[in-house]
Amino acid sequence: MKLKACIFDLDGTLLDSMPVWRNLGINYLKSQNIVPPENIKEILKPLSLLQAAQYFRKELGIGYTDNEIITKINRMLEHQYFYNIKEKPGVIEFLEKLKASGVKICVATATDKYLVEAALKRLNILSYFEFIITCTCVGVGKNSPVIYQEALKKLGSRIDETIVFEDALYAIETAKKAGFIVAGIYDASAQNDTLKIKEICDYYIYHTNDLVEMELWNYEKSINNSRL
Repeated sequence: MKLKACIFDLDGTLLDSMPVWRNLGINYLKSQNIVPPENIKEILKPLSLLQAAQYFRKELGIGYTDNEIITKINRMLEHQYFYNIKEKPGVIEFLEKLKASGVKICVATATDKYLVEAALKRLNILSYFEFIITCTCVGVGKNSPVIYQEALKKLGSRIDETIVFEDALYAIETAKKAGFIVAGIYDASAQNDTLKIKEICDYYIYHTNDLVEMELWNYEKSINNSRL
């Protein structure tokens, strides 16, 4: 089987941006004078920004609309995406290799589109991607396969010739259950889930510098295919 397309997560996969998100929910709630639940990070992890806003409003009593909450959260992120966040090592070389091989690629992310575009444009890698699709666009988080399925339709490839690149366990589980070939990317934010991720993924990449060495152009869909 020849690889035709790749669906890339953004944060923790292409970009070294997870530290920016680590305490975002906690900081937002504190800015609203609300004591965050002890398990707030686990609650928010699989949610889209819209779902997080709905949770804050319905469960924690924040008196703003969903759009107002999302706008405030995005304002807290803007400086980092506009000026600071960097790509992970080896990412640009891998994107160039995919482009040279005629593989179509896109971004599928929970981060709002204008932040994604700002970061990718600043890093000079926006042009590699056919499109950006977000959880806000499809209305659900990555605990649902909708974002991957919609990306697949737009790419025009078959599921057995498309690879999803993800760093988070819950997203990896979603993509695999939906029948996608999945490459797990190590990120420190998911360090405690590394063993489970390795068990699930068709590929596992510990150092993103190793991406460019992956021989994906002709492959068989197999859980034992590659362990970098």
